[in-house]
Amino acid sequence: MLASPALAGAHSIPAFMSGNLGVRMPAISALPHSPARRSTLVVVAKAKVSTPQADRIARHVRLRKKVSGTTERPRLSVFRSNKHLYAQVIDDTKSCTVASASTMHKSLSKDLEYSAGPTTEVAQKIGEVIAKSCLEKGITKVVFDRGGFLYHGRIKALADAARENGLEF
Repeated sequence: MLASPALAGAHSIPAFMSGNLGVRMPAISALPHSPARRSTLVVVAKAKVSTPQADRIARHVRLRKKVSGTTERPRLSVFRSNKHLYAQVIDDTKSCTVASASTMHKSLSKDLEYSAGPTTEVAQKIGEVIAKSCLEKGITKVVFDRGGFLYHGRIKALADAARENGLEF
């Protein structure tokens, strides 16, 4: 049971301690003057489980290392949830939002009629609104930040509608 005969004192460590995970083992008191008591050492191995949200955030972090908005070419950031869709044009040098559009804006929510969540048609309207808002402020070129989402469905519909209405990216 001992790792070697040389370790036969109070500082001995069981030989099976390093091999098994999740096994309760008796711990031997390391200090000779402490009272002898029995305690257990539990070693637990945890597997890293990734969730779809954690994967999306990891993709977004990787993307943001390369993509940033400037005054001349701000970043068009898109976020989608199950209930809403958001688009922002952000100047990262000043850390300010230049323009925004979402399904939460009262002027848009009256025009948009959907029950379960935003569809690709709703995404197209958000893309049109964000493009018109940018053109009013003199912004024609942006950098597209898909927010870690796949370029598909609502994200693609928003981007295509923004391109059709005058934004370049």
